[in-house]
Amino acid sequence: MGNATSAAAGSSDLLMIEQKGAVLTVGLNRPAKRNALNDGIILAIQDCFSNLPDDVGAVVIHGVGDHFSSGLDLSELTEQDATEGLRHSQMWHRVFDRIQYSRVPVIAALRGAVIGGGLELACAAHIRVAEPSAYFALPEGQRGIFVGGGGSVRLPRLIGVARMVDMMLTGRVYSATEGAAYGFSQYLTEAGNALPKALELAERVAANAPLTNFAVLQALPMIAEANPQAGLLMESLMATVAQSDKEAKRRIRAFLDHKTAKVKPT
Repeated sequence: MGNATSAAAGSSDLLMIEQKGAVLTVGLNRPAKRNALNDGIILAIQDCFSNLPDDVGAVVIHGVGDHFSSGLDLSELTEQDATEGLRHSQMWHRVFDRIQYSRVPVIAALRGAVIGGGLELACAAHIRVAEPSAYFALPEGQRGIFVGGGGSVRLPRLIGVARMVDMMLTGRVYSATEGAAYGFSQYLTEAGNALPKALELAERVAANAPLTNFAVLQALPMIAEANPQAGLLMESLMATVAQSDKEAKRRIRAFLDHKTAKVKPT
């Protein structure tokens, strides 16, 4: 697994990292704590995504055990002054940015608790697959804290500001079925099938042309938020770059040859 092997070995108590073909699976490995997130596991995620092997085309994040993640591990919180608190939040931002701006697609397989910081982590992934046991919540209001892992930026883009406000003020919990309808996840599977579905999707997207995947992950979000004319220009530039790529040309030729072969008279 190249550099990722050392990252996995150094984080064996916190992450369960395995590679099968072009897909890397990253398991949050604190099942006794419902995979609560502390600085150790956050930094282990950073190490993993900083050292992805060259032959990895997609990553699947999941929780070991019955839960994806119950969020920030409050039992390990220490008193911090304002400067320390700011730096701590920015550290989470940097790590979750590693996921969102990864060179490869990242898919989150969700089950059980997906709350607080765990929901913020899931939001950094590009595709989210949930099974019926998954539930989504932001209990920060009841705990006297505020989201600090990028949730105030990422989650409203998925579900809207008003819905997030309601969650934080009232402690409202959304079920997996509601989550699929409101934008928390893109897929809802049968019980026990979130991880297999995520792996299936990961294998599919890993087979795409790498430059196309890169354009979708990096350019598409910027285009969506840009001035329309700037967005159209960026789209044209990305289309030109993608179509000039050798891999894209090979795939187009293969598609055309296959199409021609299908219509030839027998």
